[in-house]
Amino acid sequence: MIPFNKPPYTGNEDQYVLQAIRSEKMSGNGDFTKRCHSWFEKKLSCKKALLTPSCTAALEMAALLIDIQPGDEVIMPSYTFVSTANAFVLRGAKVVFVDVRPDTMNIDESKIESAITSKTKAIVPVHYAGVACEMDTIMELANRHNIYVIEDAAQGMMSTYKGQALGTIGHIGTYSFHETKNYTSSGEGGLLIINDDQFKERADIIREKGTNRSQFFRGMVDKYSWVDIGSSYLPSDIQAAYLWGQLEKADEINSARLDSWSYYYDNLKTLQLKGKIELATIPRDCQHNAHMFYIKVSDMQTRSDLISHLKDCGILAVFHYVPLHTSVAGEKNGRLHGEDTYTTSHSERLLRLPIYYGMTRNEQKNVIQAILDFY
Repeated sequence: MIPFNKPPYTGNEDQYVLQAIRSEKMSGNGDFTKRCHSWFEKKLSCKKALLTPSCTAALEMAALLIDIQPGDEVIMPSYTFVSTANAFVLRGAKVVFVDVRPDTMNIDESKIESAITSKTKAIVPVHYAGVACEMDTIMELANRHNIYVIEDAAQGMMSTYKGQALGTIGHIGTYSFHETKNYTSSGEGGLLIINDDQFKERADIIREKGTNRSQFFRGMVDKYSWVDIGSSYLPSDIQAAYLWGQLEKADEINSARLDSWSYYYDNLKTLQLKGKIELATIPRDCQHNAHMFYIKVSDMQTRSDLISHLKDCGILAVFHYVPLHTSVAGEKNGRLHGEDTYTTSHSERLLRLPIYYGMTRNEQKNVIQAILDFY
């Protein structure tokens, strides 16, 4: 069976994890955590980077940092993972869902401004498949209406928009290092990116359970105590050690994935030219990271038939999100603004193909041939 995903593994992770286990500092903010923070701050050119146990945790921290209160509204696409909404709903916000663009499956930037009200606190663009949203438009809207932008770049590590790393354009950004992502910190993990100076100190406090512990270790206070709300948002240094083994080969992993993505695209575009499928569009100003390779078929039934056909061929292909505005919790905690022109119809046609670091060319050929045979 060709799996949909295999967690990335370089071979360096073992030695670093063992070092972390044998060190005197296995909890958060150890040596490997500091190495990762420095790597991200240099690579992404951001003001501050903090590892978290998950992207969900990073989003929850973002909601705390911008002081989300009951009754606030947060604008985001409905086509996203539940954590994007949950982080703000947990603080009492109402989610306002906006339709997506059919070419990228990202939030339709032209539909955002009409969704803004006096209660709007933030816009949360989700960079689907590691392809950037139209951030210039989004930032102009946010600045004009004095609202925050929290980038959900869970899938966007190594992707850029007009040369700028995803997650570093808005006020705050978040990444995921879950095992399904291009890089993982041993199965779970995330990153909070701070781009606005006003959040730098408080981010440390929230991450350290609401204490000024980080200031204590920097010698800024003679003892630390509870000074704000917060939670336990530190991953262990063992997780950071695993991630460090991947960051050392970040460019190699990225290049390999892009090569696999291009091979799929080049060999399936004939089906697109025949009108059988649609392939993803990468806007001119966007450099993606080959996080995902998806096709869009004609309808949901065709997708089900293709999934079954691929399974019979020993290949696991999967669909993706059910739009949040159609879910029980989505209806309770949010509302759809405007028309659902593309979100549901295109989500029902989308099928993700296997792609992962270490995927062989023969595996890809088998996937491609199976799809060609289906049509």
